Amino acid sequence: MAYLPGLGRELMKAAAEAPFLERDEEKALAVAWRDHGDRRALHKLTAAHMRLVIALAAKFRHYGLPIADLVQEGHVGLLEAAARFAPERDVRFSTYATWWIRASIQDYVLRNWSIVRGGTSSSQKALFFNLRRLRARLARDPDAYGSGDAYQAIAKALGVSRADVEMMDSRLSGSDVSLNAQLVDDDSSGSAQRMDFLVDDHPLPDEAVQETMDSDRRARWLKDALAILSERELRIVQERRLTDNLVTLETLGDKLGISKERVRQIESRALIKLRKALSRMQDGEGTEESLPIA
Repeated sequence: MAYLPGLGRELMKAAAEAPFLERDEEKALAVAWRDHGDRRALHKLTAAHMRLVIALAAKFRHYGLPIADLVQEGHVGLLEAAARFAPERDVRFSTYATWWIRASIQDYVLRNWSIVRGGTSSSQKALFFNLRRLRARLARDPDAYGSGDAYQAIAKALGVSRADVEMMDSRLSGSDVSLNAQLVDDDSSGSAQRMDFLVDDHPLPDEAVQETMDSDRRARWLKDALAILSERELRIVQERRLTDNLVTLETLGDKLGISKERVRQIESRALIKLRKALSRMQDGEGTEESLPIA
């Protein structure tokens, strides 16, 4: 068994020296563990299959995860296989355990390969673990899955959508990058970080809520204050102050049949009344925000 960097030599040695089990001996150990909870039988059964765990874990080392952790997760799968194995069936334990070991390692890889979770469905898992292999095969033989779009060919082979293949390919093409990583690789503490370019100019949530509450309160105050004006004062204030297309004094005077100077006087008097009314409302609620009428 070849030595794997990052994996303890003692573990490698123990796995290499563990004796192979004959079919009858393997079955007897499985029965002793299942029916009698014999831990020595479990230890002997699993120790004899650690070579299998290490061999399967080595196939996933290119995902950048510690080989020792992969072997540990594979051992968890081996124990799960021992707990579920049916000795009376004419199946070797290694054949049955292979599925559980691989599944446990794959689950670990999916959980730890990236901080962004992915591959939750069986089809997505198949895509994650087979995309590199299929892409390499297409590079060697472009017509391996028929001519045409490579993404579409892989999608058809794995039974997923083309969009899923594109997304997974983009994820596998890059690694996680910290938003606090400096854009310039130096020791300067003032170097810009990626986070600096993701600043949101919108108000914070609490500020947005406060602004909404304040806007509602000001609208209520204005409505109540406008109620004290006469009909003509209200019309003048609305057309001179509360519309997008403001009307001139002269135009409004022509509509009301009065001079533009009289319109100005009525407007000035109405604004004084509004300011006083709004000031009383502010004092009643104990706030210091500015008046909505200039």
